[in-house]
Amino acid sequence: MTSAELLTDAFGRIREEVHGAATGLTAEQLAYRIDGSANSIGWLVWHLSRVQDDHIADVAGVEQVYTAQGWAERFGFPFSATEIGYGHRSADVDSVRVDSAELLLGYHDAVHAQTLRFLESLEEAELARVVDANWDPPVTLAVRLVSVVSDDLQHAGQAAFVRGVVQRREPGGL
Repeated sequence: MTSAELLTDAFGRIREEVHGAATGLTAEQLAYRIDGSANSIGWLVWHLSRVQDDHIADVAGVEQVYTAQGWAERFGFPFSATEIGYGHRSADVDSVRVDSAELLLGYHDAVHAQTLRFLESLEEAELARVVDANWDPPVTLAVRLVSVVSDDLQHAGQAAFVRGVVQRREPGGL
């Protein structure tokens, strides 16, 4: 198995977890917050998709799916299309509301497709390329990709946890 194949599998697992966490949920369920400072499923899925979109587009040298395919307009959130969720406060999290899980999953799937296109063209030697020299040691492409996988899987797991809480609170829940 090549590194690109391994990364393709990892990003595929993120997609599976995202779909498992959000599929079939209502707008209200996607916006549910365990407490006033917790993240909602909608925010978590949007954020992890934005991080992947931002970071993959940067290393691939392409425009982000969020702006290139009109997702920023479809979501219509009250902040810049460059936002990815880092540093969001409670009010920002609250403003990430969607009418359906399909919108969130559509965006995530579009990001996933762009990620796969990038990975299909990835040569093993490129993994050593420095993509951010602002750190010591500098961040290589390999480190950046593993970082995105790690961050996304953590947030997908958080979204799955919140889904479980939502389902247990509803009549006939688990």
